[in-house]
Amino acid sequence: MAYVITQRCCNDASCVSECPVDCIRPTPDQPEFATTEMLYIDPDTCIDCGACVDACPVEAIFSEDDLTASLARYRDINAAYFERHPLESNFDPIVTPPRPPKELGTLRVAIVGAGPAACYAADELLRRADVEIEMFDRVPTPWGLVRAGVAPDHPGTKTVSSLFESAFRRETLQYYLNVEIGTHISHEELLKHHHAVIYAVGASTDRRLDVPGEDLPGSHSATEFVAWYNGHPDFADRQFDLSGERAVIVGNGNVALDVARVLTVDPDELAKTDIADHALDALRRSTIREVVVLGRRGPLQAAYTSSEFLALAHLKGIDVVVDESDLALDHASQALLDDPDIEPSLKLKYTLAEEYAGAPRDPSHKRIVFRYLASPTALTGTEHVEAIEFAHNELFEENGQLVARSTDRTERIEASLVLRSIGYRGAAVADVPFDERRGVMPNEHGRVLDTDGTPLSGVYASGWIKRGPRGVIGSNRTDAEETVENLIADFTSGKLGAPEADRAALKALLGARQADLVDRDGWRAIDQAEKAAGKSAGRPRVKFTTREDLLKAARG
Repeated sequence: MAYVITQRCCNDASCVSECPVDCIRPTPDQPEFATTEMLYIDPDTCIDCGACVDACPVEAIFSEDDLTASLARYRDINAAYFERHPLESNFDPIVTPPRPPKELGTLRVAIVGAGPAACYAADELLRRADVEIEMFDRVPTPWGLVRAGVAPDHPGTKTVSSLFESAFRRETLQYYLNVEIGTHISHEELLKHHHAVIYAVGASTDRRLDVPGEDLPGSHSATEFVAWYNGHPDFADRQFDLSGERAVIVGNGNVALDVARVLTVDPDELAKTDIADHALDALRRSTIREVVVLGRRGPLQAAYTSSEFLALAHLKGIDVVVDESDLALDHASQALLDDPDIEPSLKLKYTLAEEYAGAPRDPSHKRIVFRYLASPTALTGTEHVEAIEFAHNELFEENGQLVARSTDRTERIEASLVLRSIGYRGAAVADVPFDERRGVMPNEHGRVLDTDGTPLSGVYASGWIKRGPRGVIGSNRTDAEETVENLIADFTSGKLGAPEADRAALKALLGARQADLVDRDGWRAIDQAEKAAGKSAGRPRVKFTTREDLLKAARG
């Protein structure tokens, strides 16, 4: 019997170092780790010790004998990875990086953001140095996209916050929530109170379609919709028209699949999750029967992961529809599919599309329809979105890559709701350099660069604002390790200026400027109140979704 990693995997790699026989791949020092969608256990080497299960922060590892029907296929998915990448064990000793000399004193770091990138950076600092950390976020709650971005029907993924909660119990880390940089405290003031500042603010805005009609009522970003159903206080008052029968999602990444599921699954199933009450009420009244997911390239190039695509097969009362004509491949894609060395996860994407295309359909079911090789050209309607027009694409090779190019074939689909899900984009922070073209803070291995390309003393970046919006939750761990490694090297070599003011001065400053500051005790009160409300309702938690309610709960 072996253990099996399933689609819940966040690619955190906590399990890798715990395995006594080194049978989990890829590892953080392998190039494919940065792009892999999940980790895998070699069934022929696993000794069934269960060490990886205890280390997994998102409950993604199961004994093969305990796999449910929806997860059973992962036994073969794990095995297929090692058929493509035969296991070569590496038992090199783990080298513990040196801690800064004690005579340097306590390292003081401000971390702006409280999502996974920020939390992994804080965790790494706590392990690596005698440190005091202040963690800032503009909303009254921590955990970022774990709380406000992960789909409510993926509760296992949200459990990574328990890892952070446990690591941050010490007073060496203090919360300054509901505090906005540039409003309540400036970048320069942060540097005055700390040796260094790490910006881990993610990518809070979205890319636009830039087509006529995009601003019509009924057209929104998936970012807004996800934040709305997850109870983000900035989006609780948004309204989405769910009175039609069809919605269209432009883009086919994992976020698009999350939105498609939320729009189609039985609200009674969502009622068992931590979805925001206002969203649940709206979804109960929804008349949407079909969600069309548009992707600009083919089924082999789709942005969703094969694990999320596979999970759709197990939704109750929902047909996943793929037209067989959409599976016809261009020459380059067919050559890739026929390559015996193709990555198993990539081949699985196409295999699943074939299975969906050939599956029987029930007229009484709702539908998630995948359309490939399609680029929107306009949203039409008078006072509200009524339809989306798109061009059919063809793929051609350019500089070794397959690029989508519009043809003169067009099509129109009626829809009352259109959600764009074509990527996130970072936003500038006051007084910190920002690359407008890439939507990131310009940096070199986490050291933020000035306009002339030189590193700014004491200023660092981690997560999406550092590398761009790609990767899963666990991708932020190795990213944070690199940033913290360079920060500690700069501290040890004397490159960081000493703080001019201490913790007490910072607390007094922010107490005077933000009366509604939420600290550790305030967040604990919110957390306990939400969980108590959830317990009585048979749910993980019932979220407070307005700032007023969050602050009221924080005060007890």
